[in-house]
Order: sequence, then C-alpha cells, then structure tokens
Amino acid sequence: DSRDFAMSRSVSLAGAETVKDPAPPLEIEKHVKYIAELDKDKNTLEYQLSEHLRISGAYWGLTAMDMMHALPVQEQRDKAIEFVMACYHSQSGGFGGNVGHDAHMLYTLSAIQILALFDAMDVLDVDAVVRFIVSLQNEDGSFRGDSYGEVDTRFVYCAFNALKLLGRLDSCRVQDGVNYIKSCQNFDGGYGATPQSESHGGQIFTCVGALAIADAVEEINADLLGWWVAERQTPSGGLNGRPEKKPDVCYSWWDVSVLSILERLHWINND
Repeated sequence: DSRDFAMSRSVSLAGAETVKDPAPPLEIEKHVKYIAELDKDKNTLEYQLSEHLRISGAYWGLTAMDMMHALPVQEQRDKAIEFVMACYHSQSGGFGGNVGHDAHMLYTLSAIQILALFDAMDVLDVDAVVRFIVSLQNEDGSFRGDSYGEVDTRFVYCAFNALKLLGRLDSCRVQDGVNYIKSCQNFDGGYGATPQSESHGGQIFTCVGALAIADAVEEINADLLGWWVAERQTPSGGLNGRPEKKPDVCYSWWDVSVLSILERLHWINND
C-alpha cells in the first residue's frame, strides 16, 4: 500500500547518501582527558550557565567514561558519590540538579544512575526516594517533574527508569503511565511532550524507552514510527529531531536508540 511505498522510499533515500571517507579512529585518551577536565575550570560562562543541571552533566560524562573503561575509582569515585548525596533532599526524598537546588524528577534519575554506575545504591534511602517519585504521578498516569506541576512525557520515562533501577517499578501505576504515553501518540507515529504536541525525536525516545521498561513495546506501531524516525536522517548521515531541522549528535543518539529498540536500525544508512 501507499504506506509501504513511503517506508521503502524513506529507507532507500536514507541509504542513498554514502559517507565517502571512513571515520577516523576514536581518540579515547583525548576524550577521557577532555571529560575529566570539564569540572576543573569553574570560571567559564558555560560552567556557570549549566549550574542547574550539574548532576545530569555528571551522569553524561561518567557514562561516557564508563563506556571508555575509564570510570573514576577510589578518591574520585568517593567525591562523585559525595556530590550526589549533597544534592539529596531528605525531606522530600528527591535530588536537585546541584547543591541547594530544588528536588526534581530529572535530577533524581541522574542521581540514581550515577550511584548505579558506581555500584553504590546502598547509600540511598530507597523508600524515601520511591515515595518522592510516586507522589508525582497524576490521575491520568502522567508524572509531574516537581512540586510546581510541569507535565511532560520525559517524566514518565524518568519515573519508570528510576523505579526500575531501584527494583520498585510496581510502586507506581505502570499501566496508567503506559496509557498516558499512548495518548501522546500522533498520526505520524511519533510522540510529543503532551497529548496533541508535535512529534519530537527526544520525546519519542523517552516514550519508547518508558514503554520498553514497562514491557509494553507491543503498544507501538513500530513500522509507522520507524518510518518517521528513518526520515530524520539527512544527507550528512546525521539525524534531526523534527522535519526541516539540522542534524546534530544529540538527536542522532535519540533517533538511533529508538530504531534500536524497534529493531529497525537497518532502515537507515549506518555507514
């Protein structure tokens, strides 16, 4: 049918552009050195502007280090764990993006992920953290980011991911969360931040990731969504997050991750 034709055309067009020069080797030592030094110069504008999301930045950097088999050990490990726990709010059970910042769902997930990387989950008051996360679920299954009430599909993913890492996914209303994500699906197969919001590569990753954690991938129209994501590949090889946007590494990561979960990686030109 017409949809099959559109999908096959999308795949063929994505594969039409071939990178002529082979990718250079990954400079592991330089990457490790760069990441390790990011926290040393605290006087840069970039450092000050990213104050509110420091704990997430730490997670991204530490994950990259772990992938390169260079995760900090001993004293540096202890300092990282100490920083994470300094962002903890004992009254609410959540974590802020930095010391002295309000507790938020996003940064609570980052904190748990860092502790998981270091195999240091034992420092957590798991019951308190679970109470914080579960307290942010709304009647319709969605989650708020914090006490101020912003609702976004990202927060369903954060809640499911964090609770899964804690071994407590059943503490929230999982099916209601799944149903909320389904209500955010658009005619093009993609997902937005809220119902009737524009399909967006980052939001799609969070929705697909949440459904995967909830063992509900069968709720996804994998062919239709896979087509939309494959269409995000540009002649450069990179992928964008929405039609007519420029590609970047961030959106390429979201999109490729979605295609991997959907088992549709062969729908784009991987070279």
